[in-house]
Amino acid sequence: MKFLARMRLRRSRRSQRWALLVCVLSLVAGALAAHGAYRRLMNYPNRPGDGDEAHIEFEIERGASFPEVLRRLVEHAVVPESEAMYFKLFVLHKGAASKVTAGPHRFRGDMTPSEVLDELIRPQPARETAVTIPEGKNLIEVAIILAEAGLGTPSELEAAMRDRELLTELGIPGETVEGYLFPDTYKLPQRASPSDLVRRLVARHHEVFADLKRRHRDAAEQLERRLEWGDHQLVILASVVEKETAAKHERPLIAGVFLNRMKFASFHPKLLQTDPTIVYGCTVPKHKSDACKQFQGRIRSIHLRDLDNPYNTYTHEGLPPGPISNPGRAALEAVFAPKASRFLYFVSRNDKSHQFSRTVAEHESAVELYQRQGAVGDGSVEMAQPP
Repeated sequence: MKFLARMRLRRSRRSQRWALLVCVLSLVAGALAAHGAYRRLMNYPNRPGDGDEAHIEFEIERGASFPEVLRRLVEHAVVPESEAMYFKLFVLHKGAASKVTAGPHRFRGDMTPSEVLDELIRPQPARETAVTIPEGKNLIEVAIILAEAGLGTPSELEAAMRDRELLTELGIPGETVEGYLFPDTYKLPQRASPSDLVRRLVARHHEVFADLKRRHRDAAEQLERRLEWGDHQLVILASVVEKETAAKHERPLIAGVFLNRMKFASFHPKLLQTDPTIVYGCTVPKHKSDACKQFQGRIRSIHLRDLDNPYNTYTHEGLPPGPISNPGRAALEAVFAPKASRFLYFVSRNDKSHQFSRTVAEHESAVELYQRQGAVGDGSVEMAQPP
């Protein structure tokens, strides 16, 4: 019995030794494998790729996620599929997954992972498009101009111009950015979002408006006291002046006529009676009156009598509810610095100028001459004003 016990003890110890040896060998093998993997991981960023020096070019879309970018790299053999996980871990370790730049990129098959990442996060040169916004265009027309320059679709751009959150951000009262899309020549980024484009045009308006207000501080304060007008009302009137005449020399006089109608106690009701406001109300607002739904480009009597068009300044006193165009610097300055006169009326002389009148009788004579008889003025400023 004792012999058998000793034999069993020897076998047990021998098994334990073998088990210990196997465990040690496994640990050593694991350590060697881990060390190899560690060395492989450490050497990975600077190890050249298996491809050649031929250029591989493709574009990364704006807003693409890093998994989408990695898929494109594998598709174009910039990163071998077998090493996709290594590359992903490398980029995540660098904290660069969110730094990939949209736009065209150029790679080679023999680039190291570090070089591939450097190309992915390389700042893209700003690609810009020159765009001119003429004076007096409304928001729909501006959206079309921007779209034709390849900066978005008309519907996307118009939606941004009506975006209430964006209006709140920009501090613009009303339902649209109408009046604040400053007419100018811009160099606009080709990949800018519709909202960013709107921000750019509005920022230019604020820049010009602030400069004019500094130059004409007393006049602005007088309008605020006399008519209780703020900045928005000045923009509204400037938008009307802009649509009434393309002659810069007439703008201060026309602004003065409209202000006279607001200020003179003898002028009542205080109707601006200007056709462009009717046209705007029938074309741009989302909700239109029944009469405006019949508008086909020409003002008829139903449009002049229309009480349901809030932009009809023949039936509603004072300013329209919002700007009707995007005024330029000259029209804005005309409101800040109107030309003093006693004129209350004006009518086109069919030569891009207007005949100004103080009384209804004078105005009716001018209407008869130029509108009913079709007379044409000679373009002189003096002839536009009665003695």
